[in-house]
Amino acid sequence: MAKEKTVYTCTECGGTSPKWLGKCPHCNAWNTLEEGRAETAPKNRMQALARGLAAPQPVTTLSEIEAGDVSRTPTGLDELDRVLGGGIVAGGVVLIGGDPGIGKSTLLLQALDALSRQMPVLYVTGEESGAQVALRAHRLGLEGKAVRVQAEIQLENILATLDAEKPAFCVIDSIQTIYSEQLTSAPGSVAQVRECAAHLTRTAKSTGCAMVLVGHVTKEGALAGPRVLEHIVDTVLYFEGDTHSSFRLVRAIKNRFGAVNEIGVFAMTEKGLKGVTNPSAIFLSTHGEPVPGSCVLVTLEGTRPLLVEIQALVDEGGPSPRRLSVGLERDRLAMLLAVLHRHAGIACGDQDVFVNAVGGVRISEPAADLAVLLAIQSSLRGRPLPKGFIAFGEVGLAGEVRPAPRGQERLKEAAKLGFTTAIVPRANAPKKPIEGLTIHAVDRIEQAVDLVRGL
Repeated sequence: MAKEKTVYTCTECGGTSPKWLGKCPHCNAWNTLEEGRAETAPKNRMQALARGLAAPQPVTTLSEIEAGDVSRTPTGLDELDRVLGGGIVAGGVVLIGGDPGIGKSTLLLQALDALSRQMPVLYVTGEESGAQVALRAHRLGLEGKAVRVQAEIQLENILATLDAEKPAFCVIDSIQTIYSEQLTSAPGSVAQVRECAAHLTRTAKSTGCAMVLVGHVTKEGALAGPRVLEHIVDTVLYFEGDTHSSFRLVRAIKNRFGAVNEIGVFAMTEKGLKGVTNPSAIFLSTHGEPVPGSCVLVTLEGTRPLLVEIQALVDEGGPSPRRLSVGLERDRLAMLLAVLHRHAGIACGDQDVFVNAVGGVRISEPAADLAVLLAIQSSLRGRPLPKGFIAFGEVGLAGEVRPAPRGQERLKEAAKLGFTTAIVPRANAPKKPIEGLTIHAVDRIEQAVDLVRGL
């Protein structure tokens, strides 16, 4: 028998190479080429059409295309609806990823059970048997009387089931277990994941069936498989949180039908995932009295202002002082320490500096800069910030404090939760006073440090 040809495919961009290379020649990513069997191309156009390639579409003028607001169907889980932008959209494809055991299947099974009361639904499981799914539903207290279940991993059989059942909502758990007979590579390979996701997406668009694809994640926390998978779908959701904690965060990384970076907060209970109505409470520590190194930040996650406690610990370091941050960018922490030294005269060059965002939340916006610096100086001097104190604002390399977007909403959220003192950028100072909240507006980091010393 002739030896089968092999090809090396990049897991980042999907590009191929006839031999292994340390760096992908297409996207320049390192150590991303994986070996697989070379796929044979279709011999003619009819064969290509048989594999699901779409026919040419006519060209139309943009102004003549009718576009209306998409209709949404609530899933019955308010926090999930918030992340999705209000509910599921007919023909929309959602990709959801997260660590094993974090609650992806549990959340989707709860959504399926709620949606089954108003539309036909289908749950395709490639990782578990039907009995295991039924056992989970029984444990969660779900009736599941109208939830259709299929334990299948072959794409052609799944497509036939979708054609026969005609569900309005379908969950594929997971895309890495699905394989197509058209390809010779193993399930989970780059070619299989890309091809199966493309077929399922085309089916969703042509039939109007809303579809959720569950994806595996790598040890770095990114979705496994080719990055083109994230470009194919309409919405990408990530499950975040520690499996040892009862709280989970679902974050929207991409959403063609809603806000990006929106989050939903859930609590894991014996009866499944329950939405948290006041998520700020889980991100704030319950100190009886103020402690050094703690500063509360008002951050924005999508359309929702959240209060998060930033904790800093400054301690004597060795020959090579450590800078470690959890929930914030480490490189930005090093930059902020340099700004604090240069413009506020507070040196931490020989100190270990540790910064943590309470509750496992990840903060990516620069509006956290001011709170981080005030928490560091509080820990260094061993003096706590006043009770009911908040701060937010971006700090530049020149020491200036830049405004944060939607500052009024942040301040109103803080006042609603009982905070009394705030240091904010001058551009975010409200024109009308906010009841119960004393606001100090600053232009530079040294002004903020001097204000804190006098409070």
